[in-house]
Amino acid sequence: MSVSLDVRLKRANKVYHEGELLSGVVVISSRDALQHQGISLSMEGLVNLQLSSKSVGVFEAFYNSVKPIQLVSSNIEVVKAGKVPSGKTEIPFEFPLQAKGNRVLYETYHGVFVNIQYTLRCDMRRSLLAKDLSKTCEFMVHSQSQKSKVQPNPVDFTITPETLQNVRERTSLPKFLIRGHLDASTCVITRPLTGELVVENSDVSIKSIELQLVRVETCGCAEGYARDATEIQNIQMAEGDVCHGLSIPIYMVFPRLFTCPTLETTNFKVEFEVNIVIVLHDDHLITENFPLKLMLLLVTCEMISLHTVYIFHKIYKPCFVLIVSGC
Repeated sequence: MSVSLDVRLKRANKVYHEGELLSGVVVISSRDALQHQGISLSMEGLVNLQLSSKSVGVFEAFYNSVKPIQLVSSNIEVVKAGKVPSGKTEIPFEFPLQAKGNRVLYETYHGVFVNIQYTLRCDMRRSLLAKDLSKTCEFMVHSQSQKSKVQPNPVDFTITPETLQNVRERTSLPKFLIRGHLDASTCVITRPLTGELVVENSDVSIKSIELQLVRVETCGCAEGYARDATEIQNIQMAEGDVCHGLSIPIYMVFPRLFTCPTLETTNFKVEFEVNIVIVLHDDHLITENFPLKLMLLLVTCEMISLHTVYIFHKIYKPCFVLIVSGC
């Protein structure tokens, strides 16, 4: 007997906020009438923490003291034991999305050592001679937007051999001067990170200029904490030896599934940084690091339109310079 079980949510993007109703249908498809012992739905939200391989031996008590953190848990019986007719059957359901006790529903986040995931699981119990059916569906939880205004805090930077850290032989470095700025270090997660960079001069030709987004995940317990940084994405801003004095726009969209508002709790932290990486032709690697604070903000139509005009100007202004100068 061919039987399929599926869970479909009403919202195509599967994005919900705390306090909303999680609604959809359980779909059962069968050629013949199907006997079952009951159909149930369970909703669960978990924070899973793990240590990197380099830290496993350092914190022996970590796995004993920090178990998966349960944020939400709910269970309902959709249909009692009985029979489902042949063909396609849709059974509607609704779940209130509420945190468990005094917990907070953190935003969905898929990291390397910290994973915040919300799932909906449907189980159909059958007789001993037939195999039970199960289907799991993941949905996303986004934080409620804040209505407060973000204060612009631009970050200016200058990169020279003298400003670099962790350099063994500074005298062997070629001479270079790179200036620029980030428009903000406190960023709204739904808006791009913007800024500009200018190579004033460099004794060695440049091979590539890249923008790297990094997640910094901290897990731990009373014995100590393990902090690990891993790359989320890398965007090449320029290739080859760029013109000196030319403004290069910085523009990066935050990948929504792999980023979340900056989060700090008792057992874990999720933070973000951005690196400007300049690769020289003699294989020297220059990196400048900037901590970022990500937050979610309620954006009005007026704010969106002004921001769009601003971004258009930032991106296309260098193009007009090229056309006028005949480069």
